[in-house]
Amino acid sequence: MKTRIITVGAVTGVALLIGAMAVAVAQAQRGTTPRAPAASTSSAYNGPRTPDHKPDLNGIWQALGTAHWNLEAHSATEGIPAGFSVVEGGTIPYQPWALAKRNENLQKRLTDDPLRKCYMPGVPRATYLPFPFEITQMPNHVGIAYEFAHATRTIFLTGAAHLEDLDFWMGDARGKWEGDTLVVDTVSLGDKTWFDAAGNFHSDALKVVERFTPIDATHINYAATIDDAKVFTRPWTISMILYRRLEKNLELLDYECAEHVYDKLFKKSGKP
Repeated sequence: MKTRIITVGAVTGVALLIGAMAVAVAQAQRGTTPRAPAASTSSAYNGPRTPDHKPDLNGIWQALGTAHWNLEAHSATEGIPAGFSVVEGGTIPYQPWALAKRNENLQKRLTDDPLRKCYMPGVPRATYLPFPFEITQMPNHVGIAYEFAHATRTIFLTGAAHLEDLDFWMGDARGKWEGDTLVVDTVSLGDKTWFDAAGNFHSDALKVVERFTPIDATHINYAATIDDAKVFTRPWTISMILYRRLEKNLELLDYECAEHVYDKLFKKSGKP
């Protein structure tokens, strides 16, 4: 297996973000909240299917954008590109105490972001890290392997109940098909992960419902609804497009996360 260390900023497409940076800054100066262009909601999927007639999601996928740095709209700062909000409605509906806690996390992000300690990224953050991930689809389960720190998930499609409430970091996932959409219900996520590098956080009451809706053979409309009554005033949803990687002989590479290496890479690149 090939081994390569990848900085978090290196794999994000700079060219794809230039327009977003200009728009986000301009709108921030006008006092408006930039929003990402609406994803296609067409249900007319005509891409490849598996032998059991489900959309074929097998392959390596990746999100492009700035959700890893901040789910909400943000202007560019040193080492961080500007970006649109991926939150429906623009902002995360925190309870007042929780908003204060998020702001505190933001100030301490250089030391307190769990990814800097090489912890598992959690759900949904693993999906929009600037690293690829691979979906392996079977009739009774779907496996997802992430390049970052060898994180994995198994989504069971058998209809079995969730296990007792345990802290699995990547959660206990159960899935089902609703038409051509894979719906994944994940619990037991604990309270140790963040949603992004801006300090957006959750409690141990977090439940996440993800919807993977293929648009065509190379694009998935991804949405995740966050439900945590301890932290937020209501459930809220993020959405973005996932892109199939088409390079010849592509495979996930090893990312052996080590805390001291991770910090060194960030200091060298100037990214917080």
